[in-house]
Amino acid sequence: MGAMSLFRDDGIVLRTQKLGEADRIISLLTRNNGRVRAVARGVRRTKSKFGARLEPFSHVDVQFFSRGGGELIGRGLPLCTQSETIAPYGGSIVTDYARYTAGTAMLETAERFTDHEGEPAVQQYLLLVGALRTLAAGEHQPHLVLDAFLLRSLAVNGYAPSFNDCAKCGMPGPNRFFSVGAGGVICGECRVPGSVVPSAESLTLLGALLTGDWETADACELRHAREGSGLVAAYLSWHLERGLRSLRYVEK
Repeated sequence: MGAMSLFRDDGIVLRTQKLGEADRIISLLTRNNGRVRAVARGVRRTKSKFGARLEPFSHVDVQFFSRGGGELIGRGLPLCTQSETIAPYGGSIVTDYARYTAGTAMLETAERFTDHEGEPAVQQYLLLVGALRTLAAGEHQPHLVLDAFLLRSLAVNGYAPSFNDCAKCGMPGPNRFFSVGAGGVICGECRVPGSVVPSAESLTLLGALLTGDWETADACELRHAREGSGLVAAYLSWHLERGLRSLRYVEK
């Protein structure tokens, strides 16, 4: 039998799945261990305080117990043995439909960008914590918070889109054409079939969301924000190779 080990980490609960009568499998994006799936015992009983802490959107400090080697617990996953709430972001997210749908798309994105369990993804983790905090606080429109998170997630994973200089030749912007396959805006010389011509306002908005210029982003008209969201969704699904299920429900 391999060595038993205890480890602690803090993380955001991405999702939960039923296991047996009373247990759940909890997926978390953690600070130090990347994406972790663990079994939480007895959490589906109605009086479980432990279970209430381990709901999606919760920022928690968790202790895990894993047995190395041949001993399998619930599909060989570690056990969650303790959890403390750092911030219950779910409380103010699940009660508001626009926040809830935006938040759900964030959790799905974070999970998709951390495909390999146990691989550290510190920047993605920090982005998710910051985005959920902003979403829960209600300081900005949920769809803008979501698009900022999606753009920054693309950037930290090596797919930063360009919204000003030509993504192909680097010609200083503003450039009119936009192509998801080319990596963002492109000049007339580099234009490829299937390019679109978004409004200048939408491109300005997306640049502001990527850099965190909320003053510009918050002042944007809804029609330009909608157009921007369409570009972000197309760009994201190109790089993830399939779209996010949850983006369909996001309210604009």
